[in-house]
Amino acid sequence: MGSGLSVGFAGLAAGYAIGLVGDAGVRGTSQQPRLFVGMILVLIFAEVLGLYGLIVALVLTTKA
Repeated sequence: MGSGLSVGFAGLAAGYAIGLVGDAGVRGTSQQPRLFVGMILVLIFAEVLGLYGLIVALVLTTKA
């Protein structure tokens, strides 16, 4: 149960962050091209958040 919650909440948070940053980044990049690199970095960190939830779930599963 803990593994499922870990993956679910991490995926939810990562998806929300990617959607929010992606939308704002695409709109902002058209006005300020320098925002592109920052947007890509934040998107990478948001994807790492989802992977972190998966890794925690795997650790929880193997410990049980």
